[in-house]
Amino acid sequence: FLFKPVPAATQTMARRSGIALLILAALCVAPTFVAPSSSKSAPVEVDTARVAAIAAGLTPLALEQPASAYDSVVAMLQSWLVGGIALVLIYGAAFVAALANPLTKRRQEVKSEVEAMKKA
Repeated sequence: FLFKPVPAATQTMARRSGIALLILAALCVAPTFVAPSSSKSAPVEVDTARVAAIAAGLTPLALEQPASAYDSVVAMLQSWLVGGIALVLIYGAAFVAALANPLTKRRQEVKSEVEAMKKA
């Protein structure tokens, strides 16, 4: 024969998983929310300002062309170089701002003055 006989344990396991899949499918198909019946339907209110804001926010996506592959390896490396330099500049500015924070410097001055007063 072309096929080997399947052990009984495997048949039982397959039958159990099949039953579990049927139960899962029945739960997915069952209605989860039933709307109450009403005598007249309420008109749908549309917030035009919200629709206009969403449309205005999505217009750049409609105007831009989709991203495509780089034309050459040189163009890819140039973009990575520009992006890397931008990140280094941003992180460098954040580092300088953290070191030159006037509040931190003032807190350190007050702390040293308080310690000097405690010693005296």
